[in-house]
Parts: sequence; structure tokens; C-alpha cells
Amino acid sequence: MPKLNKDGLSDNAIAAIAYFTPVMAVFFLAIRRYNKRPFVRFHAWQSLLFNVFAISVGSILTYVLPYIRFVGPRVLVCILCTTLLAGFLIWLWCVFGAASGRRTKLPVIGQWSDEQAYR
Repeated sequence: MPKLNKDGLSDNAIAAIAYFTPVMAVFFLAIRRYNKRPFVRFHAWQSLLFNVFAISVGSILTYVLPYIRFVGPRVLVCILCTTLLAGFLIWLWCVFGAASGRRTKLPVIGQWSDEQAYR
């Protein structure tokens, strides 16, 4: 069972909450009570970087796919839906990993987030 802190939430719960919006991740990085905990810092940084990556990929796909003329609209919708589903499943994996107390590192951004957690 995770150890509860003074504020009533465990580090696992706080780290999982950081994935729900970038605002929560920034909040946990800005407030001294939370930003001193390496586990919370790791997941907050990884959440921020994942959100930036997901928004960037979504924007690129949204603006680039309509200009591709050699594939049909069904293929374009399939590409977009597959990308959205993959992003959702990765996000879900990170949330459940944080809630269970594991450092689920994503490729590339996970290593950088780990370095930032112990900085």
C-alpha cells in the first residue's frame, strides 16, 4: 500500500494526476511541496513532454493529411484514428504505470525526464 503524505495523496496518485492535463504537470513542478519528490517530478516532466509531442503530431497530421491527394479519404481517416488510438493507449499506460508506482519511461523523452527528476 502506498504511503500517504501530509496532504493525503500518495506520490503515485499525484504522479498519475499529472498526466491528466499539462496544467496539473506544471502545477506539480511549480509547487515546492511536490517538486521536491523525484517520482512526481519524473512523471510531471514526462507528461509535459508527451503532451507537447502529441499536440505537435496532431497538428502536423491535421494540416498535412488533407493535402495528400494520392490516397483516399478513408485511408487518411484511418491514419488519423490509428494515431489517436496509439496516443491514447500510450497515455493510459503512463497513467496506470504512475498509479502503480512504476517509472514507465517512454522512448527518448523518458530518459530526459529521468535526468530532470534528479536535478
